[in-house]
Amino acid sequence: MDILHVTRPVPLAGLEDIPAPLADAAPVQALLARCPVAAATPLVDAPALAHASGVGKVWVKDERGRMGLGSFKALGAAHVIARDAAAGDVSGVTYVTASAGNHGMSVAAGAAAFGARAVVYIAETVPDTFAARLRAQGADVIREGAMYEASMEAAGQAATDNGWTLLSDSSWEGYTEPPLRVMEGYLALMAEAVDQMPHAPSHIFLQAGVGGLAAACAVMARKAWGDGPTIIVVEPSEAPALHGSVVAGCPVESSGGVSEMGRLDCKMPSLIALKGLARDADAYALITEDEAQIGTQVARDAGFASTPSGAAGFAALRAADHLQRVGLGLNSASQVLCILSEAAEDAAS
Repeated sequence: MDILHVTRPVPLAGLEDIPAPLADAAPVQALLARCPVAAATPLVDAPALAHASGVGKVWVKDERGRMGLGSFKALGAAHVIARDAAAGDVSGVTYVTASAGNHGMSVAAGAAAFGARAVVYIAETVPDTFAARLRAQGADVIREGAMYEASMEAAGQAATDNGWTLLSDSSWEGYTEPPLRVMEGYLALMAEAVDQMPHAPSHIFLQAGVGGLAAACAVMARKAWGDGPTIIVVEPSEAPALHGSVVAGCPVESSGGVSEMGRLDCKMPSLIALKGLARDADAYALITEDEAQIGTQVARDAGFASTPSGAAGFAALRAADHLQRVGLGLNSASQVLCILSEAAEDAAS
């Protein structure tokens, strides 16, 4: 594992016109209160994971049962579509997106709930099981490109060509409002955790693809607990989008092979997420494929079956060697919060 320590806030060029992540979970919670399948996910004390990683306590925010969709992403795009529906009829709207699976599930479920149509572009690397789940939610699924970035470009072109509404969970120059609202939906996750935690954690490990989950959780953690927790952003070593941008001092596209952490295998960061994390995160950790697999297996053995993407935060905690632990201030008394962001693929319905 490779760790980059930073002094907050990190000065980054090229983000002057990009909004920072929102930090008020109340509007999201109000919408969720009207949804019959919405409920808070559990925060679980995981002594076996604490023992395996040599810390005092590991708390797991378990998103595997979120709204029957198996992932925290249920809070994102569906929240945007619910907002749109509250403002007017969306029955004639087609929402199009690119996804590695879970964001597309949220678009599909939200569209189905409000009578809209969903079109989801996926890359060739996305498993057939995810494609089948998207279709089961009523989405039209189109494979395009070898990696996520190619499918996202195809989705954007389809939106332009057909007059569809692009609903991405990433943001870039000139495209910020929909992803800002997607990230707003994720605030509910950390707002629940804040209410569920008996006290502030000493460390928070947040896995990141484009960075939406990590940035939303980080901004809520800072709002609730101030500078207390050390926040570590975790990415695959094959896709250091945020890590690389922080090193470069501006948004940059990373390079690397295909990662088994498929939902985190994003080469370009969301600019909104990057801006928020430059302010809120203390360190950026890159984990190898082997480290992710080992951490995932340890989590599974402890009763937290997930994917290498879903368990990446814990995998980084476990992978830290002695010097890295010292640098992060981790010790036998540390109280750590991890997000188990999705269900195992063999457990997905």
